[in-house]
Amino acid sequence: MKLHRAVRFIAFGLLLLVIPAVLSTPSAAQIGIGIGISVHIGPPALPVYEQPLCPGAGNLWTPGYWAWSDDGGYYWVPGTWVVAPVGMLWTPGYWGWNNGFYAWNAGYWGPHIGFYGGINYGFGYGGVGFFGGEWRGGAFFYNTAVMHVDTVHITNVYVNRTVIVNNESHVAFNGGEGGVAVHATAQEETYAREPHTPPVAAQVQQEHAASQNRALFASENHGAPAVAATARPGEFSGHGVVAAKAAGAPYHAPAMSPKEARASGPAENHAAAPSGAKAVDRPFVPPAKSNSSNGDRMENNNRPSEENRSANEAHPAEHPQNESKMQNAPTSKPTKAPKKSPPKEEEKRDK
Repeated sequence: MKLHRAVRFIAFGLLLLVIPAVLSTPSAAQIGIGIGISVHIGPPALPVYEQPLCPGAGNLWTPGYWAWSDDGGYYWVPGTWVVAPVGMLWTPGYWGWNNGFYAWNAGYWGPHIGFYGGINYGFGYGGVGFFGGEWRGGAFFYNTAVMHVDTVHITNVYVNRTVIVNNESHVAFNGGEGGVAVHATAQEETYAREPHTPPVAAQVQQEHAASQNRALFASENHGAPAVAATARPGEFSGHGVVAAKAAGAPYHAPAMSPKEARASGPAENHAAAPSGAKAVDRPFVPPAKSNSSNGDRMENNNRPSEENRSANEAHPAEHPQNESKMQNAPTSKPTKAPKKSPPKEEEKRDK
């Protein structure tokens, strides 16, 4: 009896370990919020849309973005209002170009807004910082100059029109040809070192729901999704849904399939945004002194040379200076072989 109970206890423990792993395993549509993704083709321009009305106090706006699916390519994750962790602000994720790849840099919650590629997501996210509101104690105050808030039901408001960014660019990636040429500031580097919180469950739900909706794929909506923003996460129909007014730029279908465009293996690990942030599910500190995207490319290209140096030290015969000796070695052995005397001496003894 005791043995059977022990077996059942062990089986139950293994089940508890397996269930979370299965639930967290991404489907064919990779969940871009928490998984580093690199592809050969850049995302479409950000669609033009209006912000739905804030559903209630304590909700913070999380901008829409293009996520990636290995089956269907880019798909739009509608912007939405999310009940935020108290005192935290949302730093959006962004796509960054380097060495021919576009790498996804995941967003996060933190006490300050970090670097998000200089992408103008709108609604307070003009490319640098966030000016849609601020925490005052345990309450969030909304800047109604850039936030769509019902001031009758939400009284924690103020107006600051000086922060409005009249930037008509809808580019959705940093670096590379046609990308946003912005680098992280020293202050953003400091913010990147602060403790961060991953996306809340509602944000993961929003992206998962978007990945299951074929109408949200760029191949279907050509950059202008019918569901560009939602009042609440996961609600893709009803009065709180806002459709895109237009695509941010003319949509051009990629020449390669999603599977061909997807980077994998070592190439994906080396792909990083010009800010220095790598394609992983946590923020990295971006360099502020770099004057061009070539700086990071040079840094990445130096890594193989360091590996080669260590390999040459471990195997001196493989060093280029020893290459000529290695080439001459096979020809020298046959010439020495006929000069060996032992066989001849044995023949004389036989005679």
